[in-house]
Amino acid sequence: MTCYLDYNATVPIKPAVIEAMVEAMRHGGNPSSSHHAGRAARAMVDEARATVADLVGAAPGAVVFTSGGTEANNQALRGSPGRILVSAIEHDSVLAAAPDAVRAPVQGDGQVDLAALEALLASSACGMVSVMLANNETGVLQPVAEISRLARRHGALVHCDAIQSAGKVPVDLAALGVDFLSLSAHKFGGPPGVGALILAPGIEPVALLQGGGQERRWRSGTENLPGIVGFGRACALASGDDTAASRLQPLRDRLEAEIQALQPAAVVLGQAAARLPNTSCLTMPGVASQTQLIHFDLAGIAISAGSACSSGKIGGSHVLMAMGVAPDVASSAIRVSLGWGSEAADVDRFVAAWTDLHDRHHQRRQAVAACN
Repeated sequence: MTCYLDYNATVPIKPAVIEAMVEAMRHGGNPSSSHHAGRAARAMVDEARATVADLVGAAPGAVVFTSGGTEANNQALRGSPGRILVSAIEHDSVLAAAPDAVRAPVQGDGQVDLAALEALLASSACGMVSVMLANNETGVLQPVAEISRLARRHGALVHCDAIQSAGKVPVDLAALGVDFLSLSAHKFGGPPGVGALILAPGIEPVALLQGGGQERRWRSGTENLPGIVGFGRACALASGDDTAASRLQPLRDRLEAEIQALQPAAVVLGQAAARLPNTSCLTMPGVASQTQLIHFDLAGIAISAGSACSSGKIGGSHVLMAMGVAPDVASSAIRVSLGWGSEAADVDRFVAAWTDLHDRHHQRRQAVAACN
């Protein structure tokens, strides 16, 4: 049986979400139709919209349903009134959508350098700042509220990619002070292929798709009724669960402590900063990330090396590079991410597999040294 420790890539759909989606599929109906079935479908969309909004402290009318986080990020950035400033560790969907953006550096702990950010704001005449709430590779949390205050001082709008944060830490639109907030259902137990762009009061996004005028003409196309219903159900479950962090962080901390006790040279990247409670980006000195992935996969353990969101991605992590991590250290980094199905036995199984590979590598090095 697979030991799944890759929740930052995607979270297995929660059973209650599947049930809600099946019911929506049985119901059918186009939310834009005026007959009874259409009105019932519209009511289901409206209920989900209110639940999604409640998760982030927004008004229901602020929610624009999208096909996922990538689309939400692209739509938000399209709404910039001028040049865009992003952090150097943003998700590829932000960096690719704004290839000419000014990039703000981060410190060694993975947090945005606020002094450098303010200097760039003062000199670059930016119309929008885009900073993620939590990094998908390291779990490091960004001081988004403070970044918003700096951006306001210079007249810039703020977009926050909260895709990796929702369901793991509290996310509040007003407290963050942002104009655009991106969410994706599959990152906290909802279905893939559905997300949302959340708007602050008075904000109008630029439509990426033209057609029938759905989503107040902000996102045309027949609504993904089962996906939206599942998204709403996942948000309801996340809103009602205030124990996730308190349950997962001790497991994550024990995993890191046991690895570092076995090998003090193992580095937990971003460990000095505030992080998501479920995420660990750690190294095995001298053993390449891809070698580790193969070993863990053969042991029935699912982990990743960096982001899992880029098909066919090769090369080093731009996140770790921006943090100033030495190439030989970055090349041995893997990401372990826990979630709603994780148990203490999963940590035990991971540590055992990590120890096995580490010891075998150490023994091979000793044998080679002896031959020389």
